[in-house]
Amino acid sequence: MKLCMFVNDLTTELPTYTTTRLAISAAVRGHDVWYVDAGDFACDPDDCLRAHAWHAPTDTVDGRDYLAEAGTGDRERILLDDFDALLIRNDPADDVHDRPWAQTIGLLFGELAAQRGVLVLNDPVGMARAVTKLYLEHLPRAARPVSVITRSVDDVRAFLADHDGRAVLKPLQGSGGEGVFFVQPEDDVNLDQMVEALARDGYLAAQAVLPDADQGDIRLFLMDGEPLVVDGAFAAFRRVPAEGEARSNMRAGGRAVATEIDDEILRLVDLIRPQLQEDGMFLVGLDIMGGRLLEINVFTPGGLGSAQLVNGVDFAPAIIEALEKRVAAR
Repeated sequence: MKLCMFVNDLTTELPTYTTTRLAISAAVRGHDVWYVDAGDFACDPDDCLRAHAWHAPTDTVDGRDYLAEAGTGDRERILLDDFDALLIRNDPADDVHDRPWAQTIGLLFGELAAQRGVLVLNDPVGMARAVTKLYLEHLPRAARPVSVITRSVDDVRAFLADHDGRAVLKPLQGSGGEGVFFVQPEDDVNLDQMVEALARDGYLAAQAVLPDADQGDIRLFLMDGEPLVVDGAFAAFRRVPAEGEARSNMRAGGRAVATEIDDEILRLVDLIRPQLQEDGMFLVGLDIMGGRLLEINVFTPGGLGSAQLVNGVDFAPAIIEALEKRVAAR
C-alpha cells in the first residue's frame, strides 16, 4: 500500500504524535509511507496531481529516528494519482493566524485526489462541514451540551442568566484549549472583554457547564463510527486537569489516566454514529463529559499514545489494518 500523510508542517511533527504512530505502524506492516504538508501540492498542465513529498524510512520503528531527517531530507516530486490512500492529518486551527490559506488546502487537494481514485480519509467533503465546532449542530441535540453560538455579548448574557451565571466560552475554531474561558458569576465585569476577544476571530460558543467538569473529560477514538477496541480495551483515556487549571487539554497540562467506557457513553456513540458514517469519518476523537459530546476532532485526533500508555495496548496496527481492508475493497 502506498500511503500519504498530509500534515500542517513536516518540520514540526513529533515522535509522540498519533500521526507518527500510524506512519510507523504502516511501515512495520510493509507499506510505503510519504509525507506532504500544506505547501507541497501541485496541479500540473497534464491534469495530474503531484506533490513535493518526503519519503519516510522503512527500516526503523523508533519514532525519534523515524523523523530525524524530516526537516532536512530531500523531497521528491511525485505523482499523487498513484497513491492508494491519503490520510488528512492536519489541524486547521494551527494555521488560522499565520497561514489562513493553508487551513482548508488539504481538503481542496484531497477532493482532487479522491476524484483521481485515491482513498482519502477522512472524506474531505464531510470534513469540510467540520472545520469548526459548528459541526456539533449537525448532531442530535441530546448528544451535545446546551449552548448558544453567536458574536453578540447580549446573547451570551442572556445565556448566562439562564445558567446561574456559569458557562464555558470558546472560539468556534481552535484546539488544545486555546481561547477557552470558564465564566463564573463574579466574571460579569470582564464579560464584554472576553466576548470581544473571541468574536475578533469569528463566532463563539457559550456552553453550559456539565456535571463533574472538575474531573476532566474522556477522549474516545471511533473508527467507522464504532469505538476502537483492541484485545477488549477501548482506545480511550480520561484527561485530568492540572492543579489550578480548569482545562483538561494535554497542551494545557492535563494528564491521562485510565477510564471506563460505560453504557451512557456507548448510547452517545449510537446517537452520533449515523452522521459520522454519512460524512465518511474513518477515524475521529470524541471529547466527552457528563454524557455529552464537548467536541469532535475529525482532522487530527491525537492521544493514541496516551490510550496505549494507560491501557497497555497498541491501537495503531488495528487502524492500519482497517485501512488495508478499505484499500483492498476498492
